[in-house]
Amino acid sequence: MSEQAPLQFAPDAARIEALARAALARIPEPFAEHLKEVVLLVEEFADDETLDAMGIEDPFALTGLYHGLPVGEKSAWTGVSMPDRIHLYRRALLDEWVETGVGLDALITHVVVHEVGHHFGLSDADMHALEEAAGA
Repeated sequence: MSEQAPLQFAPDAARIEALARAALARIPEPFAEHLKEVVLLVEEFADDETLDAMGIEDPFALTGLYHGLPVGEKSAWTGVSMPDRIHLYRRALLDEWVETGVGLDALITHVVVHEVGHHFGLSDADMHALEEAAGA
């Protein structure tokens, strides 16, 4: 009798969050110091309001999103507001993972670093360098 491979299930939100937190932990200083107050949220998909605001029709097209003011745009005169947030969209991430064959850890690191880059107002080249420093 042959052995069957164990059942494999898509990673749940807790697993995605754990991978994202590990990616955040690998981001070097001076960036890491400014990420302590950023809230990380894992949701199945972006909501309709978010998709509409971004002009995106397909919810699978958005894997992550940064909400907040970039660090350089904050000042003592900025009023009380929601904390900066990084949203990761689980189903879109899983879809991209399957389509691309990129490792899930590497994909999540890429998306997290990209969203962190928005937090700092970084260019694409700067984000690429940060991604390399974060071990993606």
